[in-house]
Amino acid sequence: MANIVMEIIPIIFIFIIGYIFKKVGILKTEDGNILLKIIFYFSLPALIIYSIPKVKLSAEMMLLPLVAIWIVLITFFVSFFISKKLRLENKSLGTFLVGSMIMEISFTLPFIITTFGTEGAARMVLFDIGNTIMAFSFVYFIACRYGKNNNSKILIKKIIFSPPLLASLFAIVLNIINLQLPKIIDNTANMVGSLTIPLMIFSLGIYFNPNLKKILPTFSTVFVRMFIGLISGFILIKIFGFDGLDKIVVLIGAAAPVCYNTLTFSSLEELDKEFAANAISFSILIAFLLIPALLILLK
Repeated sequence: MANIVMEIIPIIFIFIIGYIFKKVGILKTEDGNILLKIIFYFSLPALIIYSIPKVKLSAEMMLLPLVAIWIVLITFFVSFFISKKLRLENKSLGTFLVGSMIMEISFTLPFIITTFGTEGAARMVLFDIGNTIMAFSFVYFIACRYGKNNNSKILIKKIIFSPPLLASLFAIVLNIINLQLPKIIDNTANMVGSLTIPLMIFSLGIYFNPNLKKILPTFSTVFVRMFIGLISGFILIKIFGFDGLDKIVVLIGAAAPVCYNTLTFSSLEELDKEFAANAISFSILIAFLLIPALLILLK
């Protein structure tokens, strides 16, 4: 447990620094938009291209992305049903649906690596392939649909040319054909990709401003993403017959907090960024308690 705490302390420090920079006037909320665009178009694709080809695939592990896809779909149908009761305006509705679906797997990785090492990390990265593909196709479609670009031709173009989705497909092909990138390109992708999580956490610190506005929609988002997600994970591990480490990875991933990309998509498509930051903020606070507790119970 001490190792897990040591892993999350740097995350907390980066988050606090981002928050302080905004409070003292060094940065403004608008500066967070620039960081999110850097993540979406540059560092996240690099991280995907670097990490996915290095996962050693097996027949059993190939089911993990499929389970992640099902979790996203289940939470979508639940959140869509709940949204009818909340009566949100379009921009907030888009944020609610997006936030309810995609999992912030990067938050869970330090816990998994500390507890299970590279075996756990490999499975979690593979699980995240399904989450990533859904995030930058179906979920991004939802963000565009409720945002500024609701023209069908623009939607299709933005989805097809989404940099993280293209990077995911390219990386999977590299893995399947067992092709290694030239060392200089691989090292560059590693260097650029390593910026993703610090930039995400720093930008969240800039946006962090938990308040009691839209409190019911905020906690509805967190409830669907983390607790309905966790219940979905329990059901799916029974259906697919997962056990051992695969079971633990699915459950930890399913209980992951609201994804930082909720803020990214809200910024890119001019959805409700304040609502997105609020949902992420509260879910992170809950996840700091829930994820370690699940690991202790499951192990």
